[in-house]
Amino acid sequence: MPAARTAPLFRARWAALLAVAAGLAGWLAFPTPGVWPLAFASVAGLSLAVDRRRSRTGAWLGLLYGAAFFCPLLHWTGVYVGAAPWLILAIAEAGFFAGLGALLPVVQRLPGAPAWVAAAWVLQEALRDRLPFGGFPWGRLAFSQASSPLRWFAALGGAPLVSFAVALAGALLALAARAGWAMRWRWAAVAAAGALAVPMLGGLLSWPLGPAPDGQGRTAVVALVQGSVPDRGLAFEDRAREVLDNHVAQTEKLAAEIAAGTAPKPDLVVWPENSSDVDPFTDRAAFAEIDAVVKRLGVPVLVGAILDGPGADHRRNAGILWSPTSGPGAQYIKRHPVPFGEYIPLRSLAEKVTSAAKLVDRDMVAGTGDGLLRGGPFPIGDVICFEVAYDSLVRSSVAAGAQLLVVQTNNATFGHTAETYQQLAMSRLRAVESGRTVLQVATTGVSAVIGPDGGIRQRSGALFTPAVLDASIPLRSTDTLATRVGAVPEYVLAALAVAAFGAAVWRVRRRRPTDTPQLDPTDEEMVNT
Repeated sequence: MPAARTAPLFRARWAALLAVAAGLAGWLAFPTPGVWPLAFASVAGLSLAVDRRRSRTGAWLGLLYGAAFFCPLLHWTGVYVGAAPWLILAIAEAGFFAGLGALLPVVQRLPGAPAWVAAAWVLQEALRDRLPFGGFPWGRLAFSQASSPLRWFAALGGAPLVSFAVALAGALLALAARAGWAMRWRWAAVAAAGALAVPMLGGLLSWPLGPAPDGQGRTAVVALVQGSVPDRGLAFEDRAREVLDNHVAQTEKLAAEIAAGTAPKPDLVVWPENSSDVDPFTDRAAFAEIDAVVKRLGVPVLVGAILDGPGADHRRNAGILWSPTSGPGAQYIKRHPVPFGEYIPLRSLAEKVTSAAKLVDRDMVAGTGDGLLRGGPFPIGDVICFEVAYDSLVRSSVAAGAQLLVVQTNNATFGHTAETYQQLAMSRLRAVESGRTVLQVATTGVSAVIGPDGGIRQRSGALFTPAVLDASIPLRSTDTLATRVGAVPEYVLAALAVAAFGAAVWRVRRRRPTDTPQLDPTDEEMVNT
């Protein structure tokens, strides 16, 4: 392509507005409303805003983008605990986009810039998924594509490859816009065609990567129990055993329907996270209540429970496989408790910033292992709530032999917000990535049965309403390429971004001073600001 412009397309104030608009477009790509093509426009908008600018200016523009994206996306985090935790989290996450904004103007000067831009997005997400305190992967580009043909890239290289494909399409759109601005219409058409080709390629992948029909392998009947909770918000646990009573009541209705022949007898029943709001191992009444209803069903029940210990100031978030004959058996302990939600890092400082920190009076202790529950009717991979956002936690149980994935979650804390729908989109992507059926079961909704193709086969209705779902689902043992290669695609793409940055810096240093692109004077205004 002919040499690119040496000056920015926009004055600084318009670039700032474009960065904010791009961030808002990124938010709208996620549920709700979930207009997934807006993710391409979001990437393109940030690329255009920072194009041909200094990295310092790009960092400010990236921070604006990140704030405009995360503040509405994560609004649900402050529904019951106030604005301070929500805004602190949003701005902290936006800081990673400041780094991306500083990197993009550098790599966009290289030949083949769209590929390096896409790799830079993967690098940003890889860092954000891990830092600090184990990271917070919410808002990855991949999680906006559950209904998009791009979801099929997940079966090849997991969520990182989906993010790469989204960013590549967006960077190609930006290239088309730059070429059109310069009236290089042939190059604009080529770049626009490339942007359209990315989702088309994703759709074509559904043919070789799509799962086999259910009838070609083993199937099982499962039931999901959504018992709901007595109160919304953080006080829903204040009435001892009432959450448990709700789930027992719905399960007893299911047992009566099975006995009457109006519902199929399942091989497994799944309760959500925190469905037992008291520790059944220390509360005899709770133990007896769960054991009685499981025996009445005559099938194993995966019970979500909050367990006391190991210390007086500790607790654990558990999934317990409860047998009708032998009682509680295999347990999964949540491996990634949520910082500042289930445990408080830097507690003395956190309690000065927000009173919400005092609500978590006992720290959640992390479990270990691969997430595989054995001893049931088939091997089950279990993750709890936010863990569905972490690639390694989901992948480990599938690699260990899980034939079905379960996401136990409790969304009561977030009220009637988009949080549960955003989580459902993640579960849908995990189904494609692993080639497994995924059961998302929530205390208040949305609960859903998701096929290996990412499609929703059944789901509950209104939030904060009891529901029982039952479905015949396929069990899978064949691993996708994404499961076999693990994190390798993410490492490779992140390394390419680092290499591209190094190559760009080396090229700049080799240039003669007279070859250095001139900046728009308004850039200096923003830098000084």
